Amino acid sequence: MMPSDITGFYLYSTTGNSSFMPGPIFANLVLADELNRTTPRTQAALLEAMQDYQVTIERKTYPLERPLW
Repeated sequence: MMPSDITGFYLYSTTGNSSFMPGPIFANLVLADELNRTTPRTQAALLEAMQDYQVTIERKTYPLERPLW
């Protein structure tokens, strides 16, 4: 599992436009199991979301809605 699978990603089109596709972490309730088996970057993305209530994608920070459980 990659961090973009959880946080979201930018979708770039052939016309040069980009749009942000939010991931499941932007929901108010996220259920995850066996987080210790994910990569360190994925764990860091999840910890940032849980501790700081924000997600950083391509140097841009997006706040998460509360409550986040």
